[in-house]
Parts: sequence; C-alpha cells; structure tokens
Amino acid sequence: MNKQTDYMLLHADCPQVMEAYLRERAWLQPDESVIQLGPAGEGNMNLTLRVTTERRSFIVKQSRSWVEKYPSIPAPEDRVLIEATFYQAVSDFSKIAERMPRLLGCDEQNYVALLEDLGATADFTDIYNDHLTSFAPVKELCQWLAALHRTAFDAEMQRRLQNLPMRKLNHEHLYHYPLRNDNGLDLDAITPGLSRVAAVLKSDAAYRCAIDGLGALYLEHGSCLLHGDFYPGSWVRYDAAAADVRTAISADDVWVIDPEFCFFGPAEFDLGIFVGHLLLAGRPTALVERVFADYRGAAPLDRELVLRFAGMEIMRRLIGVAQLPLVADLARKQALLNLSRKLVLRPESFGR
Repeated sequence: MNKQTDYMLLHADCPQVMEAYLRERAWLQPDESVIQLGPAGEGNMNLTLRVTTERRSFIVKQSRSWVEKYPSIPAPEDRVLIEATFYQAVSDFSKIAERMPRLLGCDEQNYVALLEDLGATADFTDIYNDHLTSFAPVKELCQWLAALHRTAFDAEMQRRLQNLPMRKLNHEHLYHYPLRNDNGLDLDAITPGLSRVAAVLKSDAAYRCAIDGLGALYLEHGSCLLHGDFYPGSWVRYDAAAADVRTAISADDVWVIDPEFCFFGPAEFDLGIFVGHLLLAGRPTALVERVFADYRGAAPLDRELVLRFAGMEIMRRLIGVAQLPLVADLARKQALLNLSRKLVLRPESFGR
C-alpha cells in the first residue's frame, strides 16, 4: 500500500531504512546495528515492529492517518503521541507502570514511539475459545484498573489526554456503525444468518436509544483516567512458545499495553469492557461478580452502568467491524446478542 504523507513511513521489510532512522535520532549506540526487524503482535491500529540488535530488542510503533488492519478507515495520525503521553503520565506511579512497558523515546514529527520490549509474550485472545470457567488474572487486572482510576492528574494532563479525535472514531464504531442498516458489513459472511438476528436489535427503538445514551456519556469528560480499550488483546503474558525471543517477564505476570484510546471518563466504561469480554468468552456470572468484588476504585461504582457498557461491547464485537477470534455458531451469537439487550435495558436483572 502506497500512501502519501508529509512524514516518514516505516516498513517491516526495510531494515536498512529503520537503522538509518534510529541512528539519526540517536536511538542506537554507535556500535549497534539492526540485525532483525519484524511485526510485533497483531498491530490492529498501528504499525508495530520489533527491532533486534546485537545487544537488545525494543518496539517501534508508528501511527498513520489510517487504521493499520483496515486501511480504508481513517484515524487520527497522532494517536501514538497520546499513548506516549499516557506512559509519561503514569511513569511515577509504580502500581500502574510496573505492569506496562516503559516509554524509551518519542518522535512527534513522524508519530513514532519507542517502547520497551516485554519479550516472549502473547495476548489473552485465546480465552474466547478455551471453554474454561475461570480466568486467573482477574484480581491483578482489577487491581491495576483500580490503581489507574484512583490516581489524580493535574488539569494540564487532563487537557493533553482528552483524546477527543480518537474518542469520536471509537464512538462511531461502538455506538453507531453496528446498528446501521446500511453500514455495508456483510454479517452473513461472518456467520450465516447473523444479519437476520442483528436486525432484531437494529429495529429495537428502546435499545438503540439506550445505546445512544451510553455514547453521549462516552463523549463527556470525566474524572478518571481510563485505559479506553481494556480487553484481552490489550493484556499480555509470558509465552513459552516464543522462547527464541528475549523473556523479560515471568509466567505469572500480566501486563497491559496499547492505551491509545485512553481518556478521562467514567470508571464504569473500563470495567464494562472488561466484563463484556469475560461474557463473550463464556465465563460465568460468578466470575463477573469477582470483578465487582476485586475492583476498589476511587469512588463508588455504578454496577448497572458497568453492565450497560458490557452489553454495548458485546453487541459491537458481534455485529461491528472489530470482530474477535471467537468461534461461535449462530445460536451462541444470538444468545449473546439477547444478553446484550438484557444488560443494556435491564442490567438489574443480570444473574437472576
């Protein structure tokens, strides 16, 4: 794909260009050279590359004016700078920073962040099909979220992390696009019969109105700094299968990455995304209750609002663009969409 930009585009197949770029910015030592360059993870939103030299490895992340996985979708090109600001903001708070990669450098002109390489890691997106009822990192993830939500930031940092362009992009794909009849997404190509099932929600005026209300709340400025995309693709763990890559974390650790959708908003949004994905992964009500029990934020949590956001997330992941590696037949997806409606319209009845 060739796109014209007024900044330098990096590529996975150009190690010499990468080395020259890194050397120009003094991000390489004089006697250090790039010996390997390749993708690091899925890179849904951004170009994300692992650079290996004779002595170390690190991650180079560049945001462009489009979504990396979906080049036809425009996106704010400065989003990696927002992510870099997030890392800077939390760097002095050990309970948050210790479960995230360190920011090593930032190039504002070319929208590039240099990040610590966590080593042999894999995300948690296998939970959707593992058929388990437990999820070991629940407590650690809840504690991390609570620490983030409890931390106070000054007015200048709140201004820098409003992240409104990314919120507007996400707002479209969370609250509007999935429920449009003319969005052009062929749901039957994903799961035969899914268009018919989705049409039930799309024609439900009360449901659509409730989703619109959640969307309006999402665009409001709140008091808590949120991760903004707290789902299994943003959590990583040690991956023994990647033993050829430097291992920097232990098998018991969980780390949090990709805070590019961060903003100041309601704590219930992050918790709702978390809960929504546990339910998409088939986890029982008891595990959701553990989330409420283990989370200790700065203010009382609105349980029903958490569940409403969870219902929205289930819906948009099933009938929106951002599909998951979820192996599910039509019956299961219909049951999940029915659950979405229940959570959004009658959250008080959850678990009954």
